[in-house]
Amino acid sequence: MGFNCGIVGLPNVGKSTLFNALTQTIAAQAANFPFCTIEPNTGRVAVPDKRLAQLTELVKPRMVTPTQLEFVDIAGLVKGASKGEGLGNQFLANIREVDAIIHVLRCFENENITHVEGSVDPLRDAEIVDTELMIADLESLEKRFEQTKKKAQTGGDKESKIRAQVMEPIIGALRAGKPARTAAPSKDDKEAWKQYEMLQLLTSKPVLYVCNVDEESAATGNAFSQKVAEKAKAEGTEAVVISAEIEAEVAQLENEDEKKEFLESLGLEETGLAKIIRAGYKLLGLQTYFTCGPKEVRAWTFLKGSKAPQCAGIIHSDFERGFIRAETISFDDFIKFGGEQGCKEAGKVRSEGKEYVVQDGDVLEFLFNV
Repeated sequence: MGFNCGIVGLPNVGKSTLFNALTQTIAAQAANFPFCTIEPNTGRVAVPDKRLAQLTELVKPRMVTPTQLEFVDIAGLVKGASKGEGLGNQFLANIREVDAIIHVLRCFENENITHVEGSVDPLRDAEIVDTELMIADLESLEKRFEQTKKKAQTGGDKESKIRAQVMEPIIGALRAGKPARTAAPSKDDKEAWKQYEMLQLLTSKPVLYVCNVDEESAATGNAFSQKVAEKAKAEGTEAVVISAEIEAEVAQLENEDEKKEFLESLGLEETGLAKIIRAGYKLLGLQTYFTCGPKEVRAWTFLKGSKAPQCAGIIHSDFERGFIRAETISFDDFIKFGGEQGCKEAGKVRSEGKEYVVQDGDVLEFLFNV
């Protein structure tokens, strides 16, 4: 299980530069972090995880498989996209297919790079994209609401009644200039949440703001990125500061020591990709568990709060259907006691059942019978 992030923004904000740099960075690390192009403007990269390297060093398997993250470089949006302006229809259709939105905002001055709106203002740029998405959602809902409401009232259709109850406050929020996610039902109300997800609204998707700054501001940010950070905080999400220019330079370096030295010279501890993945995992509520053996050490991504059978099903549906138990070792114990055998001797292997909520970093072996 991976997750899919669409990179969006106005033209000339650095979207494609970021996309190319991120995928090339991973491509250069062929041994540990493979990259493959699925189709034009879509790249799948391995998620860097220091824990995976530690497990590999300890177990020395024949194969190492990291979990993956997919980036989609979506066509630049302009005003009127909701009406089909520019590549609006393609833009909106592509966003519907992704799990989360990485919204790249230009936070640098450069007279040689034209801004489609004539000046640098990341908050205005964010509002343009947000507005187009909200208009598209509102038009979609308004077309369906009256029909759904009528069906609920006259036909006694329970699902239609729930759907109408979910739609009404969202329409109100959109008319007030707020995204659909601000009026989403509680996840605890499973029936309402199911109807909400079925609406497939553009503004229901979580958003991560990426501030593309100049090289000098990569470590500290600048006045533009600070405004975005304040906006993100008010919305309950995050903003990441990166320099697509620096990412492009890092992508050209093949030696890991050179990359580290280059980043340190700029006051940076990690690449932009690592920042985006960490923020993206948090945004989507994702965590990682591991399976370890002489044949393979592998990382698996799961949703926080998932129980053992659900995590087993990520490997294969038979594992979930015939789940018996999960032999469980925490990552820290696995490293501290030198692997599975050492953990057994120290009494650190736990047998967990169907109600066990898997924790980030767990090393698991699933027992099943079908």
